[in-house]
Amino acid sequence: MTTQVDAPPLSLSSKVFFGLGAAAYGVKDQGFNYFLLFFYSQVVGLNATLVGLAIFIALCVDAISDPFVGYASDNITTKWGRRHPFMYAAVIPVGLSYFLLWSPPAEASPWFLFFYLLGLAVAIRTFITLYEVPSTALVPELSTSYDERTSILSLRYFFAWFGGIAISVIALLVLLHPTETDPTGYFNREGYGEYGALAAILISVAMLVSALGTHKRIPYLMAAPPPRKITPGVMLREIFETLSDRNFIALFCAAIFGAIATGISAGLSNYLNSFFWGFTTQQNGLINLSLVASAGIALVLAPLASRTLGKKEGALIVGFLGAMLMPVPVVLRLFGVLPENGDPLLFPIILGFYVVDISLIIGAQVLMASMIADVVEESERKTARRSEGVFFAAISFTRKLTLGLGVLTVSVILGLAQFPRDAQPGEVETETVLRLGTIYAPTIIIVWLCLLACLFFYRIDRTRHEENLEAVTRARQGGANQ
Repeated sequence: MTTQVDAPPLSLSSKVFFGLGAAAYGVKDQGFNYFLLFFYSQVVGLNATLVGLAIFIALCVDAISDPFVGYASDNITTKWGRRHPFMYAAVIPVGLSYFLLWSPPAEASPWFLFFYLLGLAVAIRTFITLYEVPSTALVPELSTSYDERTSILSLRYFFAWFGGIAISVIALLVLLHPTETDPTGYFNREGYGEYGALAAILISVAMLVSALGTHKRIPYLMAAPPPRKITPGVMLREIFETLSDRNFIALFCAAIFGAIATGISAGLSNYLNSFFWGFTTQQNGLINLSLVASAGIALVLAPLASRTLGKKEGALIVGFLGAMLMPVPVVLRLFGVLPENGDPLLFPIILGFYVVDISLIIGAQVLMASMIADVVEESERKTARRSEGVFFAAISFTRKLTLGLGVLTVSVILGLAQFPRDAQPGEVETETVLRLGTIYAPTIIIVWLCLLACLFFYRIDRTRHEENLEAVTRARQGGANQ
């Protein structure tokens, strides 16, 4: 492994450009997590089980590509470094396929719609892998500092949430406006098409600007290893060896449960907000807008927890608080504590819960992502290879695969609750709506507690990180002197 050129301090502008790229992923995730299931099942009219199945299959197919993209971005040699060629190549295909996803044919059979959704979902997720995996893998290369890595990732998560929230607010407050036949705006099919066009543009622009903005750091990034013959067998062996690190396995398992929890919460969001709480699209838009404050709080909270508590302890404490707070409003409603739907006090109460809880969840996510970055030197110390791409690709693999399981779980929850298809808010029986909340609350708590249990097996703290940096530096210098 060749060594880095002595790099100048990472400027604020470089951090911002790096973080800005996550806005593309945030926009895409917001659409997939919060709108896609609802749009295809309730608006387009495709059976919810088929929608969940299509999304799950697409995630499984896409997830297979992640480790190989990560491995390729760790080992490729180009004049633009290891990461940027992949990032540039993804810009146009992602935007085009995302636009088409939200404009399905008006008159089509259920099976045509199923394969239309499946094909475009696979295309979007595969192409965005070409951007997101190499882009995220830049984190350990941009800085070796234990705390600065958390700071960098805080900006990335802020922009991811800001991008997703911004497009949701525009969709809910502007594009999904009520019509004569749809007083809520949730079923405005034309509005979803306009959303798809705008989101596609934002995704492509964010990816391109981020790639261009970090291009100047290429000379200071880690160079690819010396050319060698890489067979499929060598690739698989090295990927397996890299991912067998015990600290990474702990984070890998935590990421699985985190993705399932995200899939459940996101997939049920519109159902809870519209049917359980009786909120309008305008109120949902305000909820999403308020979450910018959550991202801002997390932007400060995560680095503060890293400096004062350490990443592992911070993730455990912040994550536990977020997990316990998440289902509280639903539980309070089930026990008849909260005001009834339509009461002017209900909306600000739920809004307050959302802002605080999401800030805790984002903070925990940032800390866990920064913990992954610290595994890179631990692994290099053992294997003499830099494998940033493989590590972050593996986490992306779990997020995609199990997020699909989360979405599929949502379909099962809706089935267990006997939730009707094509139903309008206010038309579903109260017993059915309450049954939905009764299933959701314990499910989300159990999944989050499993996530936190996994983190107890992570062992890299600040001292261990410094020891790893010293060890790999000595090894690189020894290799360069031979």
